Amino acid sequence: MTDDTAKTFTLHPQLAADCETVGDTPLCRVLLSKDSRFPWVILVPRHADLTEWHDLDATDRVVLSDEIAHLSRRLKEEFGADKTNVAALGNMVPQLHVHVVMRYRDDAAWPGPIWGVGKPVPYSEDALADTVKRIRACLP
Repeated sequence: MTDDTAKTFTLHPQLAADCETVGDTPLCRVLLSKDSRFPWVILVPRHADLTEWHDLDATDRVVLSDEIAHLSRRLKEEFGADKTNVAALGNMVPQLHVHVVMRYRDDAAWPGPIWGVGKPVPYSEDALADTVKRIRACLP
């Protein structure tokens, strides 16, 4: 990724509203969903105007895959999850982004998908700060 590309990256307003910024990996902005029911990060490649996985060049597709694998593994360990769900839907927010969601056999949506189940539960200020800190420690 070039410096010029990074300068033109803008986070979609819906992602900005629904998430807390955790930090950056070499390719992505890492966000935490503000729904405390699930430890749930979102990776957004820092390139302008991406909507689909295939919009990334071959090198960045590999980098994104490696970042997803690294975070999935580390977050599963950190949060003691039973399962990790990875998805890139983009039906509501067109900007390319990848969800990495820690799942538990006793969570509100198990065993189904998390979307459309119940209402998001916001983090307390302390819990949000602690969760962001824990996720930052998992970044590559």
